[in-house]
Amino acid sequence: MDKAGAAFDKGLVKRLWVFVAPHQRWLWKGLGILMLVSACRLTMPWLIKLAIDQHLAIGDLSGYYPLLIAFGGIALVDALLRRSQALAVETGGQNALLDLRIAIFRHLQQLPASYFDRTPTGRLIGRVTTDVEALQELFSSGVVTILGDLMFLIATLVILFTLHVKLALVAILVVPVLLGLTLLIRMRVRSAYVLMRAKLSEMNGFLHERISGMSVLQMFNREAETVTSYGAINGDVRSSQLKTVWWETTLSTTVEMLSSFTVAIILWYGGGLVAENWVQTGVQGGLTLGVLFAFIDYMQKFFHPLNELSLKYTVMQNAMTAARRIFDLLDEAERLPETDTPKSPPEVLGEIRFDNVTFGYDPKNPVMKKVSFTVAPGEKVALVGATGAGKTTVFKLLTRLYDPNEGSITLDGIDLRDYEVRDLRKRIGLVPQDVFLFEGDILENIRLGNPNVSEEKAIAAATRLHLDQLVSRFPGGWHEPVRERGRNLSAGEKQLISFARVLAASPRVLVLDEATSNVDSHTEHILQEAVHDIMQGRTSLAIAHRLSTVRDADRILVFHLGELAEQGTHDQLMAQNGLYACLVALQYAEG
Repeated sequence: MDKAGAAFDKGLVKRLWVFVAPHQRWLWKGLGILMLVSACRLTMPWLIKLAIDQHLAIGDLSGYYPLLIAFGGIALVDALLRRSQALAVETGGQNALLDLRIAIFRHLQQLPASYFDRTPTGRLIGRVTTDVEALQELFSSGVVTILGDLMFLIATLVILFTLHVKLALVAILVVPVLLGLTLLIRMRVRSAYVLMRAKLSEMNGFLHERISGMSVLQMFNREAETVTSYGAINGDVRSSQLKTVWWETTLSTTVEMLSSFTVAIILWYGGGLVAENWVQTGVQGGLTLGVLFAFIDYMQKFFHPLNELSLKYTVMQNAMTAARRIFDLLDEAERLPETDTPKSPPEVLGEIRFDNVTFGYDPKNPVMKKVSFTVAPGEKVALVGATGAGKTTVFKLLTRLYDPNEGSITLDGIDLRDYEVRDLRKRIGLVPQDVFLFEGDILENIRLGNPNVSEEKAIAAATRLHLDQLVSRFPGGWHEPVRERGRNLSAGEKQLISFARVLAASPRVLVLDEATSNVDSHTEHILQEAVHDIMQGRTSLAIAHRLSTVRDADRILVFHLGELAEQGTHDQLMAQNGLYACLVALQYAEG
């Protein structure tokens, strides 16, 4: 059988057990209670048999009512045990899924930026949500109940053969037919489920992308076309789900039909034996009415777990498909290599050196070619150049979102690859052009959960940037909730929060990625003051499209088509009358 669609994969089960093992006591408890539930279910038909044969059939009601009370008591215990069993299994399963979700999210945070460049976000969200939900069904109606059902079936067969061997043999004639049909149909179910999961993943990716970019769709009047595209994808999802439902219902209906057919056989053959005994003896003989009733009841109970097993097969199959996708993600080994012996100098001076660095997001198409430069400790350096020249790539390499394909980058004479990544990024503060704010309040977005940044320190840093004027207009002050991605804040206000993050963390090296390009003139003036403030005593690299903002830099690096074309002060570069002078002239002409 192709493991990609198997309902049971030993390797996957072993890996899932790693998450289940710490909480297995709940599953064993659930299995134990399920055995008691099975005992109750098997006892009740026997009590009815006794009531019919020993009391109702002969008109003797002495002792009948104790049996009736016992039946009611067992039914009550059965209901209470079922509830306890479900709670136990769900508790163990949910605890295991909690650990699994954390493991997936932790792994996602360890993957490099290049992985997210090529993997749709919706697909990754589907791994943590939809696929984990499929495993939840496995715990709620999967392994434990399957084991319980198998034991129940065995016990039922033993009781049937104890009651009447010939009738039991006749009754189970249908079982091989049922097993054959189940094997045939479940192969169809398997392929249908694999297709359904693939279509759901495609829909999740489409929805995430379109909802995130809804404002762009609306501005360009693409709503109708997007609905059409979504309708096609949604139609595929519907078709794949209906296909799984069709095969599931076919399987369920087949079991129900064979169950009814078996009851008819029992009534035909068993009823004939009962009638024959009455005709010959005038009393109940070897096969009594009570036994016949018990046979029918037991066989109906026998077919119920068979029907459940056929449905649980699809649950298992769905879970194995989801588990395979989850572990494919967890097995993703791509990550930035970490040295086994990291270096961590106690003091950061801030010297940065790029030595013949070549890099391409696609190694075959480098966007940076043999770039070399040095930034002295405390020096303020500006990076300028046309869009796509390689300026932002410098920052991505400096913070080790990527490693160079050739050459080396050092901080204080130590190759960045010899630092622990967490240690390196604590030494470098980045203010990006596109500020990302998270759910929470303003203060939480400044601190970002950093235990080294107290509320007092965060407020002090924000106040230096005049953020206290911003929060004064909010009812919640510093604890004003931030909407998704900061939609209740202006671009300048979000940029101020980004500056406050860096100022509160007090890194030795500061990186500013066009940090004042999307703000109004008033906010830009505040930000320029903030930039001047936090640059003091720090090694600083800043990208700016507005060349007027880099005049005060100690040195300007001019990038062109991935190469370092010129470098010097503003006056030196203007005197050269080269690329920098051309960029300045073009900007003034546009202004």
